[in-house]
Amino acid sequence: MKLSEINALGQSLRRIDQTLLNPAKTVDSERIWYQGGEPYFDVFIERHQNTVEWFQITLRGRSLSWHRQHNHWHTGHTNEMQTDDISFYPASKVIESDQRPDRQFLQTIEAILQSRAGEAMFDQLLAIFAAARTQTVLD
Repeated sequence: MKLSEINALGQSLRRIDQTLLNPAKTVDSERIWYQGGEPYFDVFIERHQNTVEWFQITLRGRSLSWHRQHNHWHTGHTNEMQTDDISFYPASKVIESDQRPDRQFLQTIEAILQSRAGEAMFDQLLAIFAAARTQTVLD
């Protein structure tokens, strides 16, 4: 993917009203949703006491997720691009995990997030990538 496309994807992310996701927000927890400028490009973040506990990013039929509790990275394929199923409903998402994390997809997502460096939420996500790199999780 070209740098210009990566930057355009990053800049297209817009925060969606979180009450659509979590109408009963607690004081300590929040869910954050960013939607990108192309179909099926979403970033979901769950924070507790301003610390990212979980996030999932979907883009072009691919998925990346991370959870603090397990400190494990998952990549996979979504069914969002498969419209040949008669039961297809665009708001539903099924993710089939890869056996091993897709390093190239991880790098692409990190580059997209990097295009928003300097914004607090994206800096928190980038810090997770940086910590994983120092632990050789992403190498």
